[in-house]
Amino acid sequence: MFCTVRLRRRIRLTALGVLLAAAVLVPVLSKVWAAGEEAQRDFIKWVDFQVPESVLKGALEVDKASREEGEPVDWIDLLAYLAAKYGGDFKLYKQSDFDSAVEKLKAGEDISETPSYSYYREAYGAVLGGFVGEFQLEGEEGWESCYGLKAYSPIAETFPYSDYDDFGVGRDYGYRRKHLGHDMMAAVGTPVIAVESGKVEALGWNQYGGWRIGIRSFDGLRYHYYAHLRKDRPFAEGLELGDTVMAGDVIGYVGRTGYSASENVNGIEQSHLHYGLQLIFDESQKEGNGEIWVDVYQICRLLRGHQSTVQRDDATKEWSRVRGFREEVPPQ
Repeated sequence: MFCTVRLRRRIRLTALGVLLAAAVLVPVLSKVWAAGEEAQRDFIKWVDFQVPESVLKGALEVDKASREEGEPVDWIDLLAYLAAKYGGDFKLYKQSDFDSAVEKLKAGEDISETPSYSYYREAYGAVLGGFVGEFQLEGEEGWESCYGLKAYSPIAETFPYSDYDDFGVGRDYGYRRKHLGHDMMAAVGTPVIAVESGKVEALGWNQYGGWRIGIRSFDGLRYHYYAHLRKDRPFAEGLELGDTVMAGDVIGYVGRTGYSASENVNGIEQSHLHYGLQLIFDESQKEGNGEIWVDVYQICRLLRGHQSTVQRDDATKEWSRVRGFREEVPPQ
C-alpha cells in the first residue's frame, strides 16, 4: 500500500512537471517554428538593377513598335532574358544579343526555361512593372487612348536639375550608412512629380528625409520615396494620406528639409530631391533589415525624356499638370 501511494505521488509530480515544461516550451517553440517558416518563405530577398539607359530605351522602343506590328514583345521579358544571359552584368551587353533576343521573342520561342530567367523576370517585373502600358491623355478633343511609357521623371518639365549615380555613397547623419536613393539637385520650389500612379502611404516628417512622401504602386511591389521637400509648404495643396495620385501629378516641391529631430527644419545644405525606389515582395520587407532599395539612376536618365508639363496658378502659387492623365485603378 505504501509503495502504491508513493508511485501515485511520483506519477502526479511527473505529470505536473510535464505540464509546466509544456507551458514554458510551447510559446518558445512556436516562435522558433514561426521564425523557421519566415526563413523558408519563398520571396526575393535582393535585387541588383544595373540596366543602362540605352538598353532600357531600346527595349521600350521594341515593345511599342512590335505591338503596332502585331508581334508584341514585352520589354521586361526582353530585359530579363538578357539579364539571365549576362548574370545581371550588362557590361557584357552586345547589340547582337539584343537583336537575337528580339527575334526569339517575336518567333514565340519559350524562354522560360533559360537558367535564372524566372528570377530576373520577377525581379525586373517588380522594378518596371507599372512603367509601360495603356493609359489615357486629355487632349483638345477629349481623352485619347495611348500605349507606351506612362511613368514620369520626378522633376517637372523646364525645371533644371543635375545628378550623378550616387547610390551607395556613404552618409553619416545619425549613423553611418549607405545612400539608398538618388539625389537630383534642383532649386527650392521646383515641382516634384509622381513617377508612377499609386496610393499615398506616407506623408509627413522624418528626421532623415525631412518632409517626405511615400507612394505605393497599385500592385504593391514598388514604394516611391520623395524626401527633403520644401519648408513650410512641402506638399501639393490638398494632398492627403491615403489619396490616389496619377503618374505625372505634382505632389510636392523641392527643398532642403531634414537631418533634424525637430520638424520643419532646413538641415540640408543644398536643395535637392531625394528619390528612392523600394521593392516589396513581402510585407516583412517594408521596414527593417530586409528592405530592398534599387539604384534608379539609369531609370531617371530614361525618364528625363518624359517629364510632366506643368502650369502655375498665380493666385495660389501652386503648380499643376497641363494635360490630364488617367489609367485603370484596380479595386482596393
